[in-house]
Amino acid sequence: MDEYPEPVHKPAADALDPRAELSDFLRTRRARLKPEDVGLPDYGRYRRVPGLRREELAQLAGVSVAYYTRLKQGNGRHVSPEVLDAIARALRLSDAEHAHLTHLAKPKQKKKPASRAHQVRGPLRTLLETMDGVPTILVGRRSDILVWNRMAAAVFGDWAELPARDQNWARLVFLRPEYRDLFVDWEHKASDVVSQLRMDAGSHPDDPRLSALVGELSVKSEEFRRLWATHDVKEKCHGIQRLHHPLVGELDLRLESFHQADAHEQMLVTYHAEPNSPSAEALRLLASWGADATRAGTGTSSARTA
Repeated sequence: MDEYPEPVHKPAADALDPRAELSDFLRTRRARLKPEDVGLPDYGRYRRVPGLRREELAQLAGVSVAYYTRLKQGNGRHVSPEVLDAIARALRLSDAEHAHLTHLAKPKQKKKPASRAHQVRGPLRTLLETMDGVPTILVGRRSDILVWNRMAAAVFGDWAELPARDQNWARLVFLRPEYRDLFVDWEHKASDVVSQLRMDAGSHPDDPRLSALVGELSVKSEEFRRLWATHDVKEKCHGIQRLHHPLVGELDLRLESFHQADAHEQMLVTYHAEPNSPSAEALRLLASWGADATRAGTGTSSARTA
């Protein structure tokens, strides 16, 4: 049995508290592993916690239970990368989860202000405007939508007519009903958005706007609260985005994302269709309709910035 009771944390109030984040993240990662998964004996009904116990994880990682407990309580600022690597291996963390663990265990000094992180270079805006046949979006910290081109507006709706604070994927997905209809697999999209916010929270626990966003969504959306409590983290790099567009029906688009070399918190996201596919023809139709297509969403037809 666990010697140390698990602390209880309110998800909205301390969502960006690094100690609470670290404790809950390690707890949820332990809970998803069974002893037999890692070659340990299982004592069945005598187990009082789901998944691995602390002492079992400490044994697998080659550290003492006391050392692991201090780390879990947020007292591991001087923990070595080797110990974090050992814990990550024992928990079978993905690369994104490993990076998240490191951010939580060894928080860095305050980074550049969000205002600087959200500055968009002029040539980058021009690039989006020239990518006329490919829906393209520049996304920043907190899932803020910074810039988009005409085709992105035709596919997702032009966000220019929304208040700046609502030009944000998390608010769109969880607070605007029309996006439940737009995304064929809304749950998957919602999970991706929350997982990326978790990554941001680990890297920027002192971001007041991120904390406010998490608090707002926790109050307004039961689905957000449920997904936030899983502590899942991942980075969306590529995949298939299936949409149900109000004008052209089903769209199967390939998503590709690229971090900016000189502004790593900004991600360029493109959506393209397979050549000669029904989705490619649908995109051509939307492009030919121009402003009429964007009015089927919410706005105008040029690349915009928040």
